[in-house]
Amino acid sequence: MKKITLLLLSGIVLSACVSKKDFVALQTKHDNKATQLVDIKADLQKCIIEKNNEDAKAFALAEQVKSLKEDKKTALRQVENLTVLTQSSSDNIKTVISQLSEKDKFINGIRDAMTQKDSINLAIKYHLTKNLTDGIQDEDIEINVEKTVVFISIADKLLFKSGSYNVTEKAYTILEKIATVINAQPEMDVMVEGHTDATPIKRTIIQDNWDLSALRATSITRILQYKYGVKPERLSATGRSSYVPVAENDTPANKAKNRRTKIIILPRLQQFFDLLEQKAE
Repeated sequence: MKKITLLLLSGIVLSACVSKKDFVALQTKHDNKATQLVDIKADLQKCIIEKNNEDAKAFALAEQVKSLKEDKKTALRQVENLTVLTQSSSDNIKTVISQLSEKDKFINGIRDAMTQKDSINLAIKYHLTKNLTDGIQDEDIEINVEKTVVFISIADKLLFKSGSYNVTEKAYTILEKIATVINAQPEMDVMVEGHTDATPIKRTIIQDNWDLSALRATSITRILQYKYGVKPERLSATGRSSYVPVAENDTPANKAKNRRTKIIILPRLQQFFDLLEQKAE
């Protein structure tokens, strides 16, 4: 009986030992499967994300295709409309082209007139420079052409005594030459500007620099009209005082530059406006 009991106990002990090993093996297998399951879930989630991205791209491409199809339809409609317009309005288009051609001729005519005016002014500058600077220092007379306007700037020492608006004898020689050129261009107007330096002046009949600049301009204008026959309707006189200097009034040399008379030869604005208002023939 004891032997049987011992055998049973031994069998139970042996049986218990074998079950523990199997349990450890099963536990290890279970852990491995759990790890694999986690990896599979991660791969699945990655695939889902990639699929969603691909779906989004596919949707965007589909929208682009849809938009392109709509653009194509719109372009086809526009082409059809243009075709209809071309077929039904060819005569009108020809008329418009003809009108544009006439406008181009008109504009080119204006350009030619301006080019001719520029050429005239360059010729005026050439003759003035040739005639006026003979025996006179360059800094005393300056002649410039800007667009369609000729500017003649004459130092006051060539025209007036200090603080006076009475012209000197030497001034007549200069003004005669200028008048000859002016009279040769009867379609152009003449503006005379008087300029002073910033030194205040007051005489018995001269209140200030405004007075002096205006009186000097008027003196030149009268001589051009009465002595040399320039038509008065072409002339205008203005005094600018010291407010349009060409140099700082800080040295005697600079002040001398500012004391000047400008004679401006320019096209008549009304003639130019009349030209603009003309209809193309």
